[in-house]
Amino acid sequence: MSTLAGCATVTAVRAAVIGLGLIGGSVLRALAGAGHGVLGYDADPATRAMARTAAARARAGYRWQVTGTVRDAVADADLVALAVPLPAVGTVLDELAGAGYSGLVTDVTSVKGPVGALVRRSGLLAGYVGGHPMAGRETSGFAAADGDLFRDCAWVLCLEPGETDLSDWLTLAQVVTGLGARVVPATAAEHDLAVAAVSHVPHLLACALTEAAAADPLALTLGAGSFRDGTRVAASPPALTAAMCGGNAAAVGAALDAVLDRLAAARAALDEPDPIGALAPWLVPAAAIRAGWPPQPSEPATLPAKTDVLLRLGRAGGWITEVAPDRLTVTAARPA
Repeated sequence: MSTLAGCATVTAVRAAVIGLGLIGGSVLRALAGAGHGVLGYDADPATRAMARTAAARARAGYRWQVTGTVRDAVADADLVALAVPLPAVGTVLDELAGAGYSGLVTDVTSVKGPVGALVRRSGLLAGYVGGHPMAGRETSGFAAADGDLFRDCAWVLCLEPGETDLSDWLTLAQVVTGLGARVVPATAAEHDLAVAAVSHVPHLLACALTEAAAADPLALTLGAGSFRDGTRVAASPPALTAAMCGGNAAAVGAALDAVLDRLAAARAALDEPDPIGALAPWLVPAAAIRAGWPPQPSEPATLPAKTDVLLRLGRAGGWITEVAPDRLTVTAARPA
């Protein structure tokens, strides 16, 4: 258990954010805006300079500091948030271990299984709680960071039975809900299966649709709302999308197969003597599902802050909006 988890009520933490791109920079800004003491670090000197300039322009009381090394950033931290691409996670974990850091560690990587494996090898597992805010954009870099990015977003916090320290988990859940996010409890395996369907495969579909449409200049000229919305994430940095999908290859492969099976059925319907009549029933289930999304919340309920209860909540599509100061209960909702 980390030292931070011993506090009965967390009003402010000393946090270090490693990696100051869109998500890391937004975490930095959000934590500072919530009154936490924050230091940031990025391997790119230009990004560090941009973050320092932005800090100088921020309102008093909502500023942060930017350090020149990982070691300096984490020296006095209670909480370290890793916001680097998956290929860089192992290197940063080695730097944390080399610096003797022993506090609470989380991350914002979009795939959780591989990160968990790296944490186990690093020796930092005792204070680790995997995380993933579902709040990405197609833009990237610190210039795109937004302190309000996480307001009302779902933020997965991984809770592994027999492995994750519940006190650490609740501490981080207090911090995250304090940023305005909805905390969703899940295991890493559950997370990776779910995001393969709702995040990773959509990136691949957006890229395929974009490239196919680009074969006809007229098509790009006529592209409007459906093309814009369906291809938005194709503008994401290719290296990040490759790391995200490739890092979750098994789950993405299964989810992509399920989509391809459905598309194959639509393709077959187009060859029917009456393609309109054949397509109509294929379209009905998706129309009904999409019309009911996002799910409306039930009335808030108070639940005991226990691992099995929290995981059942997440599996039912539920989320947490507040952790009680004594951390014995949580305020939760689920789809109505």
